[in-house]
Amino acid sequence: MVKRVLGNDRVRSVLCWIAAGYIRLVHVTGRWTVLGGEIPVRLWAQRQPFILCFWHGRLLMMPLCWRGGPTMRMLISEHRDGQLIARTVSHFRIATIVGSTRRGGARALRGMIAALRSGDYVGITPDGPRGPRMRAGDGIAHVARLAGVPVVPAAFGIDRGRVLSSWDRFLLAWPFARGVIVWGEPIRVAADARGAALEDARQRIEDGLNRVTREADRLTGRVPVEPEPAPADTP
Repeated sequence: MVKRVLGNDRVRSVLCWIAAGYIRLVHVTGRWTVLGGEIPVRLWAQRQPFILCFWHGRLLMMPLCWRGGPTMRMLISEHRDGQLIARTVSHFRIATIVGSTRRGGARALRGMIAALRSGDYVGITPDGPRGPRMRAGDGIAHVARLAGVPVVPAAFGIDRGRVLSSWDRFLLAWPFARGVIVWGEPIRVAADARGAALEDARQRIEDGLNRVTREADRLTGRVPVEPEPAPADTP
């Protein structure tokens, strides 16, 4: 029944319109603080394209961290859930690149590099579309190296909301809450990075993202969500 309902294009459009309206409601009724906001402002002023990255579980409020003007293109998977996200973020004038850094990656890679080289900005959830949670795949480091742009981690936290039991521990924010958006320092990947150097860059991106996410939770009094154990972490 759910699949049949979601298969209806008109129903999907209405649901995405409602979701976008809810995001705006949470934003306008909340009290929001931005930390590190000078970081993207400086890069915008320099017209320096960058990759905005955030964990899949912190996707909800991230469209509203983006100021009007510079074009943002969000990497969205071909999965039905991804298409719902694409329609929702389109209400915030965010374009999409269809694909994944892990599946169907060649087309997505070409699209992201072309966008960045043309002066646009790209958003990636490096643990999407299916995890492991809060573990960055190596695709984002490859894109940053090939396009020659920095990666900027960001996260939102909120004091009133619910962490869902989904794989990504999605944070659903409530209206009339106190929220924060935390930006991290740019992470650069050397053009000649290969092997261990590329893995080091991937790890720095993952660590930077976890750092800003924990800070967002600390500032809003929330128990931090922990990353899913990676295979190397398993005894």
